[in-house]
Amino acid sequence: MSEENEGGELKHKLIETKQKWARDGRLLTGAPDVAHAQRLPPGQKEVKNWPVLDLGLQPDIDTASWRLTIDGLVEAPVVLTYAQFLALPQTENISDIHCVTQWSRYDNHWKGVTSRELIALVRPKAEARHVIFHSHDGYTTNVMLDVFGGDDVIVAYQWEGQPLTREHGGPVRIVIPRSYFWKSAKWVKRIEFARDDKPGFWEVRGYHNEGDPWREERYG
Repeated sequence: MSEENEGGELKHKLIETKQKWARDGRLLTGAPDVAHAQRLPPGQKEVKNWPVLDLGLQPDIDTASWRLTIDGLVEAPVVLTYAQFLALPQTENISDIHCVTQWSRYDNHWKGVTSRELIALVRPKAEARHVIFHSHDGYTTNVMLDVFGGDDVIVAYQWEGQPLTREHGGPVRIVIPRSYFWKSAKWVKRIEFARDDKPGFWEVRGYHNEGDPWREERYG
């Protein structure tokens, strides 16, 4: 079997498994902490490593060819090279990761450009309400504009002081700490601002459209 076919089979099996989780309500505890009072959301377990999860594909994008398109309902669409991205004001922050597959990892140190910096750069039009992320592996996911504009959201190129590795979405990925991590698209190539919502890859396969870990919004 060719490497391409093996990857395709792996991707198909993974998608079928996770769709079944959505149908079965796997991992749901029925006791969401809607007040966000606890650091660890319901149904989660803390881990010290960083598990690798993807669709069976890990695009290999070098920084010389990487581009980030930011467009849609914005006043000033841009296409940034990696050098131009690095020339924007840089931020470092620390946040937790909460994956829908039940693990959480505390105190991840990121470096990159805040979402608010990118929002200010392109100036979304008044009718823009949603943001859709497009990745090099064909993956998409969606969030509300106010979620993307959160004060802890970062478009990151470093983790723990080192460049993001390929398996974790390098060279650049989205990080939205207050949502399940499937919302934090790896290998991002486009950020689209839109009036209408466009549910993404997992959202159309039974996963929740919002994905708040403390409300246990695993499945829709």
